[in-house]
Amino acid sequence: MRILGIDPGLRTMGWGVIESRGARINHVANGECRSSGDDLAMRLLSLYRQLSDIWATYLPGEAAIEQTFVNKDGAGTLKLGQARGVALLVPAQAGVVVGEYAPNRVKKTVVGVGHADKAQILHMVRLQLPGCDPAGPDAADALAIAICHAHYRAAERTVLREVRS
Repeated sequence: MRILGIDPGLRTMGWGVIESRGARINHVANGECRSSGDDLAMRLLSLYRQLSDIWATYLPGEAAIEQTFVNKDGAGTLKLGQARGVALLVPAQAGVVVGEYAPNRVKKTVVGVGHADKAQILHMVRLQLPGCDPAGPDAADALAIAICHAHYRAAERTVLREVRS
């Protein structure tokens, strides 16, 4: 199964594509979408177009995104939420359900601790995806989100098999 992981952001939206076959995961591609435009609407449109092109290129069967956390800057949180909406829209248009994961769950799954920093995430992504060179910290985070989804997806299937038996 091909999985697209998305780290939402208004200025930079990280993305990473992996292949998951049972317990094996392999790197396919990664990058960062950078918004452009003079106002919020144009920046969101530029992110939408870039993410749509990525979707059409790699044709993932599943997608995963990091949940938004609320911080002190309400306006910033709202803008991030709008970028996240774009990131949810692209897979939804393809009829794909999106897995959503809290930042601490992603870190705990990939690094082993829920409060890992960006350097630790990058290191563990490189270990788990040999030969992978993330395009930047947001791309590394997106790959971590995809890895997290692959692990939870595999666990979910195991539970379903046991329930059906």
